[in-house]
Amino acid sequence: MPEYGETRKEVRRHSEFGVFEYVNHRNGDRQDEIFSKTMLAFSDWSHREKPDLVVVHGDRVESLACALSCAVNYVPVAHVEGGEVSGTIDEVYRHCNSKLCTAHFVSSAVAKERLCKLGEYPDIIHVIGSPELDIHASQDVPPLEACKTRYEIPYDEYGILIFHTVTSEIDTIRAQAEGLLEAVSRSGKPFLCIASNNDPGSDQIMAVIRQHEGENLRVIPSIRFEMFSRLLRNAKIVVGNSSLGVREAPFLGIPSINIGTRQNNRSTARSITNLSAFDIPEIQAAINGEWSGRYDREPGFGLGNASEQFVQVLMKACFWNFRKQKVFYDHRGEGETISPHGAMRAA
Repeated sequence: MPEYGETRKEVRRHSEFGVFEYVNHRNGDRQDEIFSKTMLAFSDWSHREKPDLVVVHGDRVESLACALSCAVNYVPVAHVEGGEVSGTIDEVYRHCNSKLCTAHFVSSAVAKERLCKLGEYPDIIHVIGSPELDIHASQDVPPLEACKTRYEIPYDEYGILIFHTVTSEIDTIRAQAEGLLEAVSRSGKPFLCIASNNDPGSDQIMAVIRQHEGENLRVIPSIRFEMFSRLLRNAKIVVGNSSLGVREAPFLGIPSINIGTRQNNRSTARSITNLSAFDIPEIQAAINGEWSGRYDREPGFGLGNASEQFVQVLMKACFWNFRKQKVFYDHRGEGETISPHGAMRAA
């Protein structure tokens, strides 16, 4: 969608891939409408292409639709970044995804433990870290000045602001955006603001953002990933409720202010300050107090080598010995489980 940066252009730049495009979402669509449209499109594609493995990522309704289509048609599907917690409907999508999938690539040992509690077999869960971190660990990113020129960024120093809708808090999401933007404005600091995601309620957030757009707030719908990595590395602070503030920012040692419930219990990194959107003076004080601060790297979501580990797993012949019928991993107690064939075995 153009108003969200038309990120399909980013996919098209990778000419080594074939691309199948389908309009699964128009402004105003409900989540269940998006789900059904995506499932129909993906079903058509997978029946034609007959993939050996489908890989879905994260906690979006679109990936859930793909995973369900695969499950009912016995198409092997791997889920990246299952087993994590957050504070929105996305967490429900994530756990549902995990139960539909054949294999898992998770970001931490804690995530693996959660999947085991959901009844997933330990031998199909691979801890590789978060793939988002790989580019942030790489030196192969454009120079800062090139990024600032492309996106017309006039600031010598800046923070990054991203605030997404929380669908379970739709009645207050505009007020939350107003509180947050007021605090950012009062801080007097310049910010790059990346557009909200396209979930219901995002139009309310964007309306507030547009009211504050001006000298100290540069609004950008979307940024190329490698350029965003460079801009993030040079940011003075990250503010909002994106996973960026609890995952990538701590990995890079950048202070972040996590707003509201969207990322509840996802990270305990020292670099994170948790506040409500209505704590206007506290947000303002935190921005000014943490501006330009730096912390030690937080390794809780990996070391930036997830891609390498992902490929290593796929290169093992045993990975492809998928069980056609999923079986619940029934942990019965210390040292005992029920095997896929029903017999008791040592854990």
